[in-house]
Amino acid sequence: MSSFASSRRLALFGLSFFGLSLAGTACTRAPATSTKSPVDSATYAADTKDWRIKRLDAIAGPDGWSTLAGLFWLDSARYTIGSSDQSTIKLPSDNTPASLGTLTIDGRTVRFAATRGARVMTDSMVIDTITMATDKSAKVTVLRAGSVTYHVIERGGRMALRVKDSSYVLRRDFKGLEYYPLDTAFRVLAHLVPHAAPRTLRIMNVIGQTEEYRSPGMLEFTIHGVPYHITASFEGKDTAQYFIIFRDATSRDSTYPAGRFMYVALADSAGNTLLDFNRAFNPPCAFTAFATCPLPPKENVINVPVTVGELRYKGPHGSTLEEVARKAIQ
Repeated sequence: MSSFASSRRLALFGLSFFGLSLAGTACTRAPATSTKSPVDSATYAADTKDWRIKRLDAIAGPDGWSTLAGLFWLDSARYTIGSSDQSTIKLPSDNTPASLGTLTIDGRTVRFAATRGARVMTDSMVIDTITMATDKSAKVTVLRAGSVTYHVIERGGRMALRVKDSSYVLRRDFKGLEYYPLDTAFRVLAHLVPHAAPRTLRIMNVIGQTEEYRSPGMLEFTIHGVPYHITASFEGKDTAQYFIIFRDATSRDSTYPAGRFMYVALADSAGNTLLDFNRAFNPPCAFTAFATCPLPPKENVINVPVTVGELRYKGPHGSTLEEVARKAIQ
């Protein structure tokens, strides 16, 4: 892990994150007429079990977030990849040859050329050279060499090489996921109030970059009879569901300090949808130092403890609020 330390620095975001108090978000408009959607407890428990199995694979599976082994920003014109000391992108020798290949960057174009004798594949084909489409493209180019994969991401106007290793130590030492008990009181009917005009959220991520998220409106709901609202957004080009980034009072000691994520079905013709906080989950940054997670916008900080969903990870990347705050000012 220490060999990658210089490739990532958690930016100072104190005013945008730690400066936020857990202020209330009570609504002035009327919430949805019903606070809960009827549910069969046995069916709901079975559905939740299936959801958690898929969730576990997203973290600890062979391509999960616990496989992230490096993040290298591409700010120069040329990089060499390998395990030798001469490599400008240096990786451990256990799964990487001394010289894997070369990246050349010309504007927004990234081209990879494999070193003679290195076996690099994409889409099950061995390649010598290839122009790499980033994760903002319709189909990202993923290179594979043994247990390690490489692809280019774009964040905040910069490009970076993301490296995953299915045998990485954080995956081998994965400690499992833990959840609060299910509580259907936090499975509520929400009503979408569209913005008067199209709105773009400018949201800071954990490395200090600002990214834009399109927002269709506010979701209004009640918990234990108290009205609240949070801002819904779309994640990238995905407009088939809402993406929610929120933080609540449990982040002080029980859930991930930076907040949690949630996906929500699109509102129906009446403007209603189901908001199930039992499906709240930790961002990738809870499991790896090489992710670029967005932080909750100010209006999505809830003043009550949302005591359902995924708990704080207790594995080697688990952090206390104080640890996250200390890193933020380094």
